[in-house]
Amino acid sequence: MPAEHDLVAETDLWNTYAETAFKEDAEPVFHWTQYAGHGPGPELLGTPASVLEIGCGTGRALAHLAGLGIRARGVDLSPVMVEKTAEKWGDTGAVFVRAEVLEYLRACEDAYDAIYSIFGAAWFTDPGRLFPLVRRRLNPGGVFVFSQPPAIPGAYGPQGMYKGGFAGKAMFTYRYSYRPAVWERLLTRAGFARARAYVLDAPKPGHIGTLIVRAEAD
Repeated sequence: MPAEHDLVAETDLWNTYAETAFKEDAEPVFHWTQYAGHGPGPELLGTPASVLEIGCGTGRALAHLAGLGIRARGVDLSPVMVEKTAEKWGDTGAVFVRAEVLEYLRACEDAYDAIYSIFGAAWFTDPGRLFPLVRRRLNPGGVFVFSQPPAIPGAYGPQGMYKGGFAGKAMFTYRYSYRPAVWERLLTRAGFARARAYVLDAPKPGHIGTLIVRAEAD
């Protein structure tokens, strides 16, 4: 059964996250994993002239790409986060939009060379609904890349996730977890020509790795 997302409640959750995650002294940086200096960088996007980040969070990755001269736009559900990122990174040329990602992709008419998510909307949105919309918004030859924690063995599909340390107001959302082969199948079914999903090991043995998924449009 599909997870029933409550966008009002989820907006409250991500607004709360924005209050602690955004750092005024942060610098632009782009990496796919949760470990600084580990793994690939923006080269997974190819050489795009335009990018869209879905679930752009603190905006650091988008600001990095804008600094390279790429036309960079980000979408995030939290109005608090979007206000903070626009004020912090607006002079880089990056554009930040407050919107629910599915609604945004349905309504927008722009197309991009690359769409990506770093522990962002691709983790928290039903892929059966998201992936076809992403595919439609890509230019010919475009790529869709996302990263997130890998699935816990035996725990697949939508997974409920509380905000914080299991205390206080019950704020929660849903994240989506699958085996790499299933991610690949979901993407090709959505119209992508090729897809590769794999788990990059953490820099320290026994620590949580990173799922990295890259799909190409014809």
